[in-house]
Amino acid sequence: MTFVTKPRVHHPNLPINELGLTRRDYEGSISTLCAGCGHDSVSAAIVQACAELSLPPHRFAKVSGIGCSSKTPSYFLNRSHGFNSVHGRMPSVITGANLANRDLMCIGVSGDGDSASIGLGQFAHVVRRRTNMLYLVDNNGTYGLTKGQFSATNDKGSTSKKGAPNLYEPIDLVSMALQLGASFVARSFSGDKRQLVPLIKAALKHKGMAFIDVISPCVAFNNHAGSTKSFEFVREHMQSAVQADLIFGQPEITADYAQGTRESITMPDGSILQLYKVDADYDPYDRIGALTYVQKMHEEGQVATGLLYVDPDAVECHDILETTATPLNALSEDALCPGNEALTAINQGCR
Repeated sequence: MTFVTKPRVHHPNLPINELGLTRRDYEGSISTLCAGCGHDSVSAAIVQACAELSLPPHRFAKVSGIGCSSKTPSYFLNRSHGFNSVHGRMPSVITGANLANRDLMCIGVSGDGDSASIGLGQFAHVVRRRTNMLYLVDNNGTYGLTKGQFSATNDKGSTSKKGAPNLYEPIDLVSMALQLGASFVARSFSGDKRQLVPLIKAALKHKGMAFIDVISPCVAFNNHAGSTKSFEFVREHMQSAVQADLIFGQPEITADYAQGTRESITMPDGSILQLYKVDADYDPYDRIGALTYVQKMHEEGQVATGLLYVDPDAVECHDILETTATPLNALSEDALCPGNEALTAINQGCR
């Protein structure tokens, strides 16, 4: 694959974050996706979130599968570790990277075909294993690389560009993530940067499995009248449950969100996740309630967005497996090969 590099020259007065880096330092190569593709907006949101959080790019591991969405890791965090795996197998690769080095910040980028079809089993197991990562799906409801067939997330009754209706019920990855135990579940829209960037920032700071389903319209094959994944439809039907902001310290926070209630969650690094409940009766700590809400909105033809569920006391795979805090490549030979006596003791314990 040929990548087009961006010009080295940039404005000398670009803002610098705490690491001395500008936003440009978090970008990647020039996108080869269709002009106006929602996926590029998602990549830009990741760039903005990481730059604003002053996260070191070299500590990221970004992994993808196959599809339009899986090309996007080339377009952000060019100084990070990256791996483009085979179709639907991103979860296995990123689980291995995370288990080998818990200090890596893991971002898995996938699509609705990559996660809801060939990779559905992999998606289910990476969630139930509580892998410490951000799992982000660019969901456009269509197979763009193979010219616009319906994907498994396309809503029943939604039509193709030629007017043919989808005959099957959709697979809702948000509902699956809630059922399988993800400790941070959100849905957003690629055209709503104001909502999406804070969600990505909060997910990156979350300890545990963080899942974000981003409706990202395909401008080539699924952005027409009759599609429920088009820019126009989502803008008209999205309904936010909980907006979120990630802040540092305890200053007074003001926001122009709709009236409701506000709650704060202290993240592992001391930052504060501010939750603004648009509906005062909505409980973002209730997994079953969140699942019911998502299903109810779908039955009413609405798209539930925002931070739908969060577990402030989540555990992740390293807690469950009681793994070593030292990355595997930093362990000594004595630790990796403790000798015959240790092996004998392990074998005896398995009898």
